[in-house]
Amino acid sequence: MPTTATLRLLLIVAHPDDAEARCGGIMTAYREAGHIVKWISVTNGNAGHHQKNGAELAAIRLEESKNAVSVIGAECEVWDTNDGCLEPTLEMRWKIIRAIRSFQPDLILTHRTCDYHPDHRAVGQLVQDASFSVTVPALVPDTPALRKDPVIAYMADLFTQPNPLRADIAIAVDRYSDSIVEMFSCHASQVFEWLPYNRGDSEPLPEGREERNMWMRTQFLPLLYGAVAEKYRKELISTHGQFIGEQSEFAEVYEISEYAGELTDDLREKLFGFIFSAVNS
Repeated sequence: MPTTATLRLLLIVAHPDDAEARCGGIMTAYREAGHIVKWISVTNGNAGHHQKNGAELAAIRLEESKNAVSVIGAECEVWDTNDGCLEPTLEMRWKIIRAIRSFQPDLILTHRTCDYHPDHRAVGQLVQDASFSVTVPALVPDTPALRKDPVIAYMADLFTQPNPLRADIAIAVDRYSDSIVEMFSCHASQVFEWLPYNRGDSEPLPEGREERNMWMRTQFLPLLYGAVAEKYRKELISTHGQFIGEQSEFAEVYEISEYAGELTDDLREKLFGFIFSAVNS
């Protein structure tokens, strides 16, 4: 159990596997410390496959989501918006505001508005537009306003245009790699079907659970968490010291939003300090 007050971590993402693809380490660390973790997928993921789609795929992805969060005892919520069709509308902004107010998070993780996927960009814009409004009682008055903005952080991506991500927080997540693999592997329709097809992989994938987990660790995690570690090596060394920073294979980095709560030194220690300590121990 945590030694301080229980924290509330909310991830607002575009698709049912986006949280595990970028934030599996911090989600695991929060749960290990006894904190509350929830992710919301703003779309139902019903277009992310080369053979299945529509209601059939949405049902599969919902079940996969439940299995994934059960690994660490977190919560998930999948909204009924069609994959690939998300727009940053006023109606959707109000829905995001209600969700943030209802959960009352200390920390929100979401996409940047600089991203290859229009759904990702739309979610980033929606959260950015909602960030100040969550404290304004006259807006969306059916849900009580928050007294202060939570801290909002953008999850890692490697895009450079129009602006590369600024790594305000860098976390070596090797110690959480087993959990990341287990959670991410629950999204089988994505990890072992759609994404290999979409990438044009020619080699057949392993069938057994242990073999698939090994494939995930050696072939797939390096493309996500490994690429982040390589790009932000200097920041990892600054956070964790020379040895851990240089040796880490997998990492998560986050840019703090200027549009939400300020990450003071005290809040940095409260929201991330226990993770740094666990990694460095």
